[in-house]
Amino acid sequence: MRSCVAIARLLAQLFSMFLPWPIRRTILARVANCHVGKGAWIGYSLVLAEETCMGDGSRIGHLNVIKGVSRLALGEGSIIGNWNWVSGYPKMKTGPFSSESERRPELILGRHAALTNSHRVDCTNSVTIGEFTTVAGWGTQILTHSIDITTSRQVSAPVAIGRYCFIGTRSILLKGSSLPDYSVLGAGAVLTTRFDESYVLYAGSPAKRVRVINENSEYFCRSVGVVN
Repeated sequence: MRSCVAIARLLAQLFSMFLPWPIRRTILARVANCHVGKGAWIGYSLVLAEETCMGDGSRIGHLNVIKGVSRLALGEGSIIGNWNWVSGYPKMKTGPFSSESERRPELILGRHAALTNSHRVDCTNSVTIGEFTTVAGWGTQILTHSIDITTSRQVSAPVAIGRYCFIGTRSILLKGSSLPDYSVLGAGAVLTTRFDESYVLYAGSPAKRVRVINENSEYFCRSVGVVN
């Protein structure tokens, strides 16, 4: 049954891809369990989440592939740019991760958050990107699962990025890591753990506390997500 539903969603996406947006929106709502707010829009992308919720004014650009996730949620005014690959591993009673009862394969973007272009996001477990946060540049990887060498098993853990954060280009965020509100992850950094101090630049491999950032920086005071 699950495979039949997935095939129906895929066919609906392919069939409606080049139709006018009002018609496509209706098809996605009826067949693909896609709830689209006022002014929200999806470009030429495959969005194969079991449930998609898009807030008013949110956007998904062109040539994205989003698959294997149980829930995709975009807050008001949030953006997924172009050429992103988002994949998860559906919840199943057997196979890898079957013992992780709390696992949620989902991608959640807060209000006015932005996942820009050409990033890779593994949503085997939950990935949350807080409001007004920017995953900038290109080539960042967010990974929520890996192989536990000791037990020789696949394991997963959520990745959480706070509010008003800035993620530099080509960063890597590993399972179980988190970045606190109002912080910056420098370009090329590898985030391996949970930090809790705001208004700090974290950088390096593995990422470490580098310096304090001015709390009055304009980026931290924005009321609109897009930075011009």
